[in-house]
Amino acid sequence: MTTTTADNVTPGVEPTPEQTRRGRRTALLLFAVGFGPMVLATIMFYTGWLNPAGHSNQGQLLQPVVPVQALNLETGSGVALADRFGVDQPEAKWLMLVTAGSCQKDCEQLLYLARQVNIALGKNAPRVGRAAYLASTPAALEARWSEEYSLMERLRVAPGATPAWPAGVNPANEPRILLVDPFGNVMMHYGTEHTGKQMLKDLKHLLKLSQIG
Repeated sequence: MTTTTADNVTPGVEPTPEQTRRGRRTALLLFAVGFGPMVLATIMFYTGWLNPAGHSNQGQLLQPVVPVQALNLETGSGVALADRFGVDQPEAKWLMLVTAGSCQKDCEQLLYLARQVNIALGKNAPRVGRAAYLASTPAALEARWSEEYSLMERLRVAPGATPAWPAGVNPANEPRILLVDPFGNVMMHYGTEHTGKQMLKDLKHLLKLSQIG
């Protein structure tokens, strides 16, 4: 059997149909090896299918998931939040996104929760990012931000856009933590009714199953 490599293809000569098919099969195999486990993990978590631990999620699961593009959020420098997610982004990671209108007591509780859960992940902490979209921030919190939440990125609504929040999420009425997977899916949310232990349990389970992020 003849093995086709780059050296077997003469420059300027079109590849044969067999070479083209073989190249496509190789590309599909590489994709499956790299991202197949993450896709399977997502299906398992959302449906419980073949879940060996019988894990049930602690947060509020979104079905269907919501693409992060729908939130219309961007960084302080004007870069769309959605640009950092997807299979073509090697640095894509999980994200805990705190959302609120005016950040009062309940909102601060979630900021603290996200920070402490991230720290509690230990060696896996770098696999999960933290960010916040706050419509307004009290002066007292603003003064403490750099000291207490320096690793939590601040986001804003893109000019001329309006966030399309997932069903059951209305930051103006109730602050929430949105969990975004490395593919850019808003797939779960948490509130003050959840404990850090519950959120940590979900994240540890997801990170154990996931091969990216």
